[in-house]
Amino acid sequence: MKLIVGLGNPGAAYAGNRHNIGFMALDRIAADHGFSPWKSAFRGKTSEGRLGAEKVLLLKPETFMNLSGDAVRAAMDWHKLTPADVIVLHDELDLAPGKLRLKQGGGHAGHNGLRSIHAHIGEAYGRVRLGIGHPGHKDAVARYVLQDFAKADADWLDALLQGVSEGAVALASGDGPRFTNAVGLRMTPERETRGGDGGTGKPKGGARPAPRPARPEGSGPVKDGSGKDGHAKASLAKADPGPDGPAAKAAPPSPAAQEAEAPPSALQKLMDRFRR
Repeated sequence: MKLIVGLGNPGAAYAGNRHNIGFMALDRIAADHGFSPWKSAFRGKTSEGRLGAEKVLLLKPETFMNLSGDAVRAAMDWHKLTPADVIVLHDELDLAPGKLRLKQGGGHAGHNGLRSIHAHIGEAYGRVRLGIGHPGHKDAVARYVLQDFAKADADWLDALLQGVSEGAVALASGDGPRFTNAVGLRMTPERETRGGDGGTGKPKGGARPAPRPARPEGSGPVKDGSGKDGHAKASLAKADPGPDGPAAKAAPPSPAAQEAEAPPSALQKLMDRFRR
């Protein structure tokens, strides 16, 4: 069994904080991989499931960050686990926003949650360091980590959490390179613009583009670009609306309508989930 721990602070007031990115990552894994509903245990919230062949317990300590080790120790003792069975996901000031690094063992670098875990189980456990950036001065750190992510962070944050979830099976099996590759693919902007084809320009999966609709029979040839053959131009416009077709001339929706129709962002969904 693997114990995967996400660090954060409990309660709606902290739900969207940078310090809570570990909680956010576990919520995404649990939702995407069909884990059990969250329940109270080991001084935290737990959810059970499988990642590939590995049985996994997810744990979000509710002791507040500075006492995270209490919950980790309790879960380890009950399931008879060793530090090598533990992986902790936490916010990392020393990595740029959206960057991720794996680490096995080593110091806690001043992180209070890791400091508490060190005191209870030692340092020989795995970590997933989730970059949130640094405010620039050490005196601003406490305020910075307890602030919500900005709206401008929503895109990279959602991509990072999705990448962590997509690589979770590899993480649980101990395949670090495959895990980080899954996250890297999700965080690379070219992935969508190139259609996942590595820059070949071919549609993803070898699919062919849809053919243009055929010109209706009897519409007559288009003689030239002068518009003399009006009947043919009208028929083509109905069959294949293009830049000059009727659909293009429809009035665009107002900004207010677009905002009303826009689905809630992943960041908003996460924050709403904690604040219920």
